[in-house]
Amino acid sequence: MADPKGFLTTGREVAETRPVAERVRDWNEVYVPGSLLPIIGKQASRCMDCGIPFCHNGCPLGNLIPEWNDYAYRDDWRAASERLHATNNFPEFTGRLCPAPCEAACVLGINQQPVTIKNVEVTIVDKAWAAGDVTPQPPERLSGKTVAVIGSGPAGLAAAQQLTRAGHTVAVYERADRIGGLLRYGIPEFKMEKRHINRRIEQMRAEGTKFRTEVEIGRDIDAAKLRKRYDAVVIAAGATTSRDLPVPGRDLKGVHFAMEYLPMANKVQEGDLTVSPITAEGKHVVVIGGGDTGADCVGTAHRQGAASVTQLEIMPKPGEERNADQPWPTFPMLYKVTSAHEEGGERVYSVSTTHFEGDEDGNVQWLHLVEVEFTDGKLVQKPGTERRIPAQLVTLAMGFTGTDRQNGLVEQFGLELDARGNIARDADYATNVPGVFVAGDAGRGQSLIVWAIAEGRSAARGVDRYLTGTSTLPAPVRPTDRALAV
Repeated sequence: MADPKGFLTTGREVAETRPVAERVRDWNEVYVPGSLLPIIGKQASRCMDCGIPFCHNGCPLGNLIPEWNDYAYRDDWRAASERLHATNNFPEFTGRLCPAPCEAACVLGINQQPVTIKNVEVTIVDKAWAAGDVTPQPPERLSGKTVAVIGSGPAGLAAAQQLTRAGHTVAVYERADRIGGLLRYGIPEFKMEKRHINRRIEQMRAEGTKFRTEVEIGRDIDAAKLRKRYDAVVIAAGATTSRDLPVPGRDLKGVHFAMEYLPMANKVQEGDLTVSPITAEGKHVVVIGGGDTGADCVGTAHRQGAASVTQLEIMPKPGEERNADQPWPTFPMLYKVTSAHEEGGERVYSVSTTHFEGDEDGNVQWLHLVEVEFTDGKLVQKPGTERRIPAQLVTLAMGFTGTDRQNGLVEQFGLELDARGNIARDADYATNVPGVFVAGDAGRGQSLIVWAIAEGRSAARGVDRYLTGTSTLPAPVRPTDRALAV
């Protein structure tokens, strides 16, 4: 372990963010570069000899957290990187984007602030890249088997890398013009600069993985024909169907899904566009949805120069401490202030949108809302609380309802769905179609990046067993596993 008394002598310190006035003028990551390194050894020393490290249970990847905390404390960064990469293909992604259920399950968190696991993780991997310790790992021999991976988000990339390293010839199909899925076009640059994706793609190319962009299975290539071309197929297409808001005025100009709004801002940063066709500049912006995607819309609107930003949430405002019905080590619903919220705007809870109001040209101008409350387990409107707020750009960030059913992929494969509308799979992540597997949100439903990577790794084992009869690849989660939550 690290310092046996570290958790007694050292308080929790997190990454330092750049001043708000500075960072809203650019799209770089919000954290001060290099600010973690002087403090991270001390922070790693807070990892205690807890006997049963519940952080392992909080993390679906089974990350060896106490081990790489110990190495980081001892400045053995190469060993720390080896232990980190033993369970996680892309720790620079999770270290920046994961909400850290591992920290919620940290034993120290029972009565103190938990270890800054995410910060230690991202420091280890960033130092590994800087030192040249992250190198391609091509297979020693090829199996002669071919695999197609549909989707290049975290689940698809993890499955592809595992299968390539196992010796199979893997091609990743992505319908967008660049690899990365929602990592590329759903996550703003200020949360994760895309250079982190680019260098992983280059590593995977050097290992032998092939990438095919601007190819949508179901539209550009018939799914049944793709199945005949490859020995196995992994569907990692995500749950990209956005939840809509069917209220009067939904068809007014200026009302967009978050995944219509965010990708355009990212394309500006990629150099494809000079100005986003959907911009918040000078507008009163309303974001409907209080989750991480909503926060991404808030931060993007700030950087585009919005006149005001208001985020609406239908649920009550969470507390700042664990409720009694959300005990350790479960992942609690807490009031969270992201970097985007630090930058300004108003957050309104317990409200529901009733309709939108537009001008004579069909542009949205006002959003009408009403306060709501739970009564007998049902959400009811509170009479006399109706009001309207200015809204010249509205983004709908209310989550996702399942994988895309419009492109024909599900029907062309002949896939069965489960009761929630996700692609059904067995314990090996296999669908009802022989040789076709599913990983990530397409099978699990909307979830976290860390679950996507864990499912990609697990599905790779199922594919490897299908192709060769056995497998030494790890499978950290089963399709039926769920997060430690109430």
